[in-house]
Amino acid sequence: MGYTIAQKIIKAHLLSGEMTVGSEIGLRIDQTLTQDATGTMAYLEFEAMGVDRVKTERSVAYIDHNTLQSGFENADDHRFIQSIAKKHGIYFSRPGNGICHQVHLERFGAPGKTLIGSDSHTPTCGGIGMLSFGAGGLDVAVAMGGGAYYIEMPKMVRINLTGKLSPWVAAKDIILEVLRIMSVKGGVGKIIEYGGEGVKTLSVPERATITNMGAELGATTSIFPSDEVTYAFLKAQGRAECYVEVKPDADAQYDEVIEIDLSKLAPMAAMPHSPDNVKTVEEIGKIKVDQVCIGSCTNSSLMDMLKVAAILKGRTVCESVSLSIAPGSKQVLDMLARNGALADIIAAGARILESACGPCIGMGQSPNSAGVSLRTFNRNFEGRSGTADAQVYLVSPEVAVASALTGYLTDPRELGDAPVINMPDEFLVNDNMIALPSEVEMASDVEILRGPNIKEFPNSTTLPQDISAKAVLKVGDNITTDHIMPAGSKILPYRSNIPHLSQYCFAVCDTQFAERCKKEGSGIVIGGSNYGQGSSREHAALVPLYLGVKAVVVKSFARIHCANLINAGIIPLTFKDEADYEKIEQGDSLALYNIRDCIENDKPIVLKNETKGIEIALNSDFSQRQKDIILAGGLLNYTRENS
Repeated sequence: MGYTIAQKIIKAHLLSGEMTVGSEIGLRIDQTLTQDATGTMAYLEFEAMGVDRVKTERSVAYIDHNTLQSGFENADDHRFIQSIAKKHGIYFSRPGNGICHQVHLERFGAPGKTLIGSDSHTPTCGGIGMLSFGAGGLDVAVAMGGGAYYIEMPKMVRINLTGKLSPWVAAKDIILEVLRIMSVKGGVGKIIEYGGEGVKTLSVPERATITNMGAELGATTSIFPSDEVTYAFLKAQGRAECYVEVKPDADAQYDEVIEIDLSKLAPMAAMPHSPDNVKTVEEIGKIKVDQVCIGSCTNSSLMDMLKVAAILKGRTVCESVSLSIAPGSKQVLDMLARNGALADIIAAGARILESACGPCIGMGQSPNSAGVSLRTFNRNFEGRSGTADAQVYLVSPEVAVASALTGYLTDPRELGDAPVINMPDEFLVNDNMIALPSEVEMASDVEILRGPNIKEFPNSTTLPQDISAKAVLKVGDNITTDHIMPAGSKILPYRSNIPHLSQYCFAVCDTQFAERCKKEGSGIVIGGSNYGQGSSREHAALVPLYLGVKAVVVKSFARIHCANLINAGIIPLTFKDEADYEKIEQGDSLALYNIRDCIENDKPIVLKNETKGIEIALNSDFSQRQKDIILAGGLLNYTRENS
């Protein structure tokens, strides 16, 4: 039996385990990336490991999330990350150089290699045939130190693309169709692999849009083959030497196959408040639009921006619409400026933002109260925009621009002939905003610069024999990391300050959560299915750890968050019978007796609800390594003990 693309790369990087679905495997990691909202904590963890120099082929630290410097906190974090990078052998992408995934695709990603990043949209580089995973910062720190990255061997799903996209239909519509079919939890435990004749019709930026938003499926990652289209992109970036062909064997076997005829797709939108709440623009109808935001790691490539400029040329944005545009990288912005496209965008009345994440993570450009905002982003979770009652729709750049011009949600096919955009034979390459690390012999002279907002990693202790605590919170299905640890301009500057950050934990669900935890001193969180979907932010585990949360008991977990809980030393458990979720109320006194012995020796785990006098059977499907991490009180303790 032949191998899929992902299986080939896994096989070439396998350090431990067997490629049997559901079993734990350890992978050698070639490259890592961080961004500044998660990077500060990742580098504090790397420091705590005591490793002098990164051991990967390439590690890059990006500044792209916390670029709104309304106080000293973000600037201090940037300075800290830059000094860490200089000292420990990490490339540093300076503020203004662009969004991590866009820049990494342009300048560092390589087919057939492995990449993990402390951002859930790291699978973007699957667009060039790179096996790329979003991960918690501690997992990234371990990989930088030369350690393996562990996942459960996923199932393989092939999405077979046939036909060709019609004019005005975009790559964004492909991934929205996949989300409509599979849902936000349909990709859990799976790698999504794209194939078929339709793949050849898609450029690398279009492929990257699709793999980027594959994170919203809950998938382990997504990947395209590396072919002549990939080679043309790398050659245009001056990186032809990075090219290798990566394709599946003719007799590769997949666990699931989904057929999509590209010619039958229409412009679509994900309606509030979930990326899988998808309908065609025509089905939704002509709703009034207040704001349009174009950019993010999903749709900020040169191709996207040239489309936007071509549609806007000679037109004016509707007076009732605020249109903001953020090119994804300095390279994109520079090329737009040189070929005149930027002038067309400005002349139409768009507001130009810096090359950064910006509105996607609530860092500025919040819409008006109850406003309708169309965004070319990847998430539309409630409140993520910074406006609690905003109605956010996820759309393609084509739909976004058409709607900005008319003032209502508009099918771009109404605008007439679609512009034809050709990718350049050569991109403008200027890496002057990427600071190189020091030479090894000079590293000892580099001073690490720390600001007062940078606090230490929260302490964890070895797992006790018994846990007795109240159910400090009970939540429903599809709780996101934005619910657990919100983003936004008021909160993100404190990502390196866990004590301060703790006051915002679960505030979207319950404003009294943090105070209740502090009063109780410990707690257990109860949740529904797909708990922890969304971002890779390990703060959604570290802050509950700081607040005394000992265990999380839910119907099911999102992959990255479950791993982050284990890494933090919080026990992730699931109901053996999901109906038992109804047998626990917030405030109930709960107990996990002999929990250490149960985990250590694979004994059945029972949660006792002392308030109601009942016992509830739980699942615990941990690998030996995961058990050892939980027993040690987290990955940092485990790494210290085994180094």
